Amino acid sequence: MPGGNEKSVKALKEVWRRAENSLCADCGKPDPDWASSTLGVFICLSCSGIHRNIPSISKVKSLKMDHWDDAQVQFLAHHGNAVTKATYEAHIPIYYYQPTYNDCQVLREQWIRAKYERKEFTEPGKQLPYSDGVKEGILWKRGRDNGQFLPRKFLLSEREGCLKYFIKQDAKEPKVIIKIDVINATFQPVKIGNPNGLQITYLKDNKTRNIFVYHENGKEVVDWFNAIRSVQFHYLKVAFPIASDNELKSRLTRNFLKEGYMEKTGPKQKEAFKKRWFTLDHRRLMYFKDPLDAFAKGEVFVGSRENGYSVQKGLPSGTQGNFSWHYGLTIVTPDREYLFTCETETDQLDWIAAFTSVINQPMIPQEYASKCLDTVSFPS
Repeated sequence: MPGGNEKSVKALKEVWRRAENSLCADCGKPDPDWASSTLGVFICLSCSGIHRNIPSISKVKSLKMDHWDDAQVQFLAHHGNAVTKATYEAHIPIYYYQPTYNDCQVLREQWIRAKYERKEFTEPGKQLPYSDGVKEGILWKRGRDNGQFLPRKFLLSEREGCLKYFIKQDAKEPKVIIKIDVINATFQPVKIGNPNGLQITYLKDNKTRNIFVYHENGKEVVDWFNAIRSVQFHYLKVAFPIASDNELKSRLTRNFLKEGYMEKTGPKQKEAFKKRWFTLDHRRLMYFKDPLDAFAKGEVFVGSRENGYSVQKGLPSGTQGNFSWHYGLTIVTPDREYLFTCETETDQLDWIAAFTSVINQPMIPQEYASKCLDTVSFPS
């Protein structure tokens, strides 16, 4: 910690050590070592960079490298994360997604701007751009066949319980109507190749359909994301009137447990292993030829341990199919074994951990129903 009078340095250390300041005020990352001298919050290096982009609201300094004068230290002592959160996070809608340090830049930036710059959560009942139950606008959507991103009109309606998109802005009939209860939305900037890339998935005939969209404006795409969550939440409130708000919140949009490339072989386990992109969406394991495919080439249900499912490191002895990656794993189901290989041991262990986390969870009634409906498995 740089020089300053000894009393001031000691006081800064004391307020920094408070339990409330042990996590970043914005993303929850442990051991933040930056702070805002104008807001009084302790934040991580990554979030400090976002604060630096809104200098009219926040002035950030390093707790380790910068000098803090007596007045600034006193300001931190009188504020800190708990006090500041009580003001700027006083009235967050239950459905609003609060990002963590694992989330992408656009989510974290718009969360910080929503709190401190736009002050969206300081007053009860404030009209928010994602709380109307209806949202209409243009998103750039990737074409299923040509891969080009073109502007499409989207309409989200709580009253109709659906999301629609139209090929032309003046079109009267939508190209697709998606029921709100089968939608998931997750940010995928790397996969889509755009910092504001959003993947919308939904079930169609019990198969997963992917739509990839983005908007040039980060606020607009995050507003779409939270508008979807808002409409979903109010739908669930009607469908499950006795469920708690937190129970309903847990059923809104979700991130995939794991994505990445593996090699797979067919059901005879004699075919050559082929490289495919895999997505584990809770109990649905899907594979695609390309990460941006609209439809999965195959899906398999991943059940629980008590129902005969397990994951094992390595491949069965005598596996005949040719493979170029040598870190194998085997998914055992009541019906058959699924064989995969990973490029690195790290990938192998990460996939095993992801499968184990699912298999160790008891199945709920809705998942038994999903398993009965799921007739799609991995073809050769």
